[in-house]
Amino acid sequence: MLYDAMCAAGDPSQVEGLSRFFKCGPGQYGEGDRFLGIKVPVTRSIVKACWRGTDWDELERCIGSEYHELRLAALLTLVEIFSHAGKDLSRRQQCIDFYLSHTDRINNWDLVDLSCYPLLGEWLLDKDRGLLYDLARCGRTLWEQRIGIVSTMTFIRHGQLSDTFAIADLLLLHPHDLIHKAVGWLLREAGKRDRAALEAFLSPRYRGMPRTMLRYAIEKFPEPLRQQYLKGIA
Repeated sequence: MLYDAMCAAGDPSQVEGLSRFFKCGPGQYGEGDRFLGIKVPVTRSIVKACWRGTDWDELERCIGSEYHELRLAALLTLVEIFSHAGKDLSRRQQCIDFYLSHTDRINNWDLVDLSCYPLLGEWLLDKDRGLLYDLARCGRTLWEQRIGIVSTMTFIRHGQLSDTFAIADLLLLHPHDLIHKAVGWLLREAGKRDRAALEAFLSPRYRGMPRTMLRYAIEKFPEPLRQQYLKGIA
């Protein structure tokens, strides 16, 4: 049902634009990915209509697809199953196990960002979070490393900032721009909760941080203070 509904929604006129947006050209981070031409709101509406009737075999079929939107549909369906499982811990564990066994198919920033914190972040709220440190430190791909930091969004929303700062520190000198953006984004979100804590994190580090990471992290600072950081005089 999910697979067929997604395939039927494909719009060839959108394929070229989506391929450019997700950097799928030679040498780019999404090289070789393929698209059906389905925008995210359409995918979300299909998932909302189909998730209850989607079994694990169909999820496997979608996550294994060469098409980006089918992998996204599988992940968004997994989020729905997980979030509606309530206190059924075995069902929730099943979702997490499926997610972690398919991280090789979570291979672009939107696939990471729309799935990891509603799944791993929520699951780990009352559990040991060493998994996220392992992903950030030893992830096989930059996408697994991005999962490590972006999953902490859930902790931030519950006022728990320490893991975001600790994992950001692990990724501080990562070479890839997509990690710089992710780390800066999560630092900015932590700073919305506690600017003093963010400034304490930045103080001994900001001069050596990648510029993109710093710009994202201080985006919400008052302009005079933001300029001090950018000029290295904060």
